Amino acid sequence: MYRHLNSNKAEFIAVYGRRRVGKTFLINEVFRENMVFRHTGISPYNRKRKSALKDQLLNFYFSLIRHGMEGISQPKSWMEALFLLEQHLERIYNGSRQVVFIDELPWMDTPRSGFLTALEAFWNGWCNSRQNLCLVVCGSATSWMIDNLINNKGGLYGRLTCEMKLHPFTLHECEDFFINRNVKLSRYNIVQAYMIMGGIPYYLDYYNPSYSLAQNIDAMFFADKPKLGDEFNRLFNSVFDHSGECMKIVRLLGKRHAGFTREEIARQTGITLNGEYSKMMKALASSDFVTRYILFGQSKREEYYRLSDCFCWFWLHFKENKQIVETDYWQHHLKEPSINSCVDLLLKKSVCSILFRLNLHSRLPACLQSIPLILFEGMMKSKEYKLT
Repeated sequence: MYRHLNSNKAEFIAVYGRRRVGKTFLINEVFRENMVFRHTGISPYNRKRKSALKDQLLNFYFSLIRHGMEGISQPKSWMEALFLLEQHLERIYNGSRQVVFIDELPWMDTPRSGFLTALEAFWNGWCNSRQNLCLVVCGSATSWMIDNLINNKGGLYGRLTCEMKLHPFTLHECEDFFINRNVKLSRYNIVQAYMIMGGIPYYLDYYNPSYSLAQNIDAMFFADKPKLGDEFNRLFNSVFDHSGECMKIVRLLGKRHAGFTREEIARQTGITLNGEYSKMMKALASSDFVTRYILFGQSKREEYYRLSDCFCWFWLHFKENKQIVETDYWQHHLKEPSINSCVDLLLKKSVCSILFRLNLHSRLPACLQSIPLILFEGMMKSKEYKLT
């Protein structure tokens, strides 16, 4: 990203990935000193669609004012709003690199808003001729980013100069994260934290170094006012258009580790097997909530989907399904057989995720179920073993 920042040409950079994975943090760290304008779309969570365009334009108008633009009226369309941005950037240009950062871009593309057409005109008609300009956009709605920017077949085809998908931390990166935060954890506890929080930096950052791992889990999920108390609903409502149906699919996949076929998912959730259903499955897979795979010895038509997001699996099994009221549940029940069996399954899901990242899961699908828990525990406790 520094290479694109320091180039002598117009740059159009797209960063995408699962919500809470650290996209905004990364962009701020790289581009902060050169950022002359930044804007964040309004989340659709608890917001009525009929007033969405008006709210988004008003929010953009306020961003222009915050960055020093005066004497303007509120824009009535995205074409007008982005033209005002052009005028502002020309007025403040001093010969140095100008970075424009638009966060959560998909949220701004509300129904019949004309946003994509305006973005196309903004880039093709003005930005791409500005050698000093770097336009950085990001979004958690991964399927939108892929369909409308990366694989765009219209005026934005081939316009991106850089695309980057951020994945959750690996085990080794989780270890580095805790070391950076001065959190002292054994490697076995790092693996347990990874199994529950899935390597998501936003969740890991809630870890209190003065608490034990069990106390931290209670604080995040089971306390009177848990830090991640409504995270599951917010996660889906803010990213997916058909959030209710997507949550139905995830809840079903959470019931079977091996997952289900497309037909089984549609039949058991009551969702019609059509184009919209295919878009939902694609969106879940591209956002790393769901993994597609083929059973060993089966044809490619027998494609299975399984829940690969550890946070969602933990939430469904311990937060939603059990309806736990104890504020210190994890500390008091950690040694129970039911907890141990679930931790065992979470461990296997984590191993599946690690192997998938290493592109090994397609070669060894039958072996994943036979990895002994005690062997993996031994590797984690070994000082010679390196987390990957």
